[in-house]
Amino acid sequence: MSVEEFDVVVAGGGPSGSTLATFVAMQGHRVLLLEKELFPRYQIGESLLPSTIHGVCQMLGVTDELAAAGFPIKRGGTFRWGARPEPWTFSFSVSPRITGPSSFAYQVERAKFDQILLNNAKRKGVVVREECSVTDVLEEGERVTGVRYTDRDGNEHEVSASFVVDASGNKSRLYSKVGGERNYSEFFRSLALFGYFEGGKRLPAPYSGNILSVAFDNGWFWYIPLSDTLTSVGAVVRREDADKVQGDREKALESLISEAPLIAEYLADAKRVTTGKYGEVRVRKDYSYNQTEFWRPGMILVGDAACFVDPVFSSGVHLATYSGLLAARSINSVLAGDLDEKTALTEFEARYRREYSVYYEFLVAFYEMNVNEESYFWQAKKVTKSKNTDLESFVDLVGGVSSGENALVNQLVERSAEFATAVDQMAGGDDASMVPLFKSQVVKQVMQEGGQEQMRVVLGEDAEPEMPLFPGGLVVSPDGMKWLPHRPV
Repeated sequence: MSVEEFDVVVAGGGPSGSTLATFVAMQGHRVLLLEKELFPRYQIGESLLPSTIHGVCQMLGVTDELAAAGFPIKRGGTFRWGARPEPWTFSFSVSPRITGPSSFAYQVERAKFDQILLNNAKRKGVVVREECSVTDVLEEGERVTGVRYTDRDGNEHEVSASFVVDASGNKSRLYSKVGGERNYSEFFRSLALFGYFEGGKRLPAPYSGNILSVAFDNGWFWYIPLSDTLTSVGAVVRREDADKVQGDREKALESLISEAPLIAEYLADAKRVTTGKYGEVRVRKDYSYNQTEFWRPGMILVGDAACFVDPVFSSGVHLATYSGLLAARSINSVLAGDLDEKTALTEFEARYRREYSVYYEFLVAFYEMNVNEESYFWQAKKVTKSKNTDLESFVDLVGGVSSGENALVNQLVERSAEFATAVDQMAGGDDASMVPLFKSQVVKQVMQEGGQEQMRVVLGEDAEPEMPLFPGGLVVSPDGMKWLPHRPV
């Protein structure tokens, strides 16, 4: 068997794999991407964030193509959640880092969105082979040195590479090769039952493209407009209520919709799609997890292969593309001879874990918002067993203190203070539905996190000098493609 040679082999052509492969190929390296399916293919996870569109996707060079695709514009989120009986809305535009032309995202049909990213990878020089399943990794001692895969005709091949990247998602068969364990959250163990409807109602303009998230006694619904008429509708129920999604899926979904009056209202004149790629009522485990190890010599986990968090705030594609960018920086730095592998990949893992932690801890608090916005802060104090005030405990929690990132706290408090004026102005405005969310420090923080990458893209070399995210850590190169040692001025 002849062995091909590449600098990097990526298993998986979804957003994390295509993002990483493209950024590495853009630095002139030889990249092979192996995808087990033939694109376009169905995938869930249809609601995006501004940081993906105006940050990562702009760096990839696909923003014009996305704009031309006709995806519905998402200007924020609308929730029927907690003690407040009426739906409340937040807008991306209140963040000074997202305000203006970039204060939106898209709701996307993933078959189209993922195809755009994969085609872009090909244009940027990535060798893409579809209907090819990676079956194992090649090893020499402690290092992964390549992969073994089977093509569409059943022929087996071997490829050697300096780095192997597992971007094959939550059903990955390769992640265990990195070692460590997959830790499942006891807090987020849910099941999602979902389908697609034609003719559903829309929110009032200008928020008609928003995701609508509606809590009910046994969980919550998503309601995502994918076109003027097509809507993705799903119920996420707790593990202990799994019996509600058993048996006839059609009847189960209808029954759950009847338990959520607002969703039932929006679907009153709609009909479920029963043919084509959207014709099936699907079930998926929404179990949140993270790996104890994100990499080993020669191999890296990105996207859902490394971790997954409850989807209520549409963080899935953000975490996938952001992790692809972080890992690409590490690979580029090592292949260029700028950094050793351990230094570069330690930075990748630290930043990815922190981003995951921000969302995870935020969602723990969000699920406990059953009285008013102050419950965010109270829950943080309860979870961390902190001796600080509720608000201080909450900032600590969002900053990932439980994972040892104590140095972040001062930065988070400082940025929250800078952001407070703009948000308080919005909270004091005429739209009463905006008040509960924007008095929550955690929402401010998540919105800030989402704007960091796009600010780097917009400002380029005019951006403020970056500080390491962690003591002794690295900073990002001016072009955003590699890591650099921090050299204080």
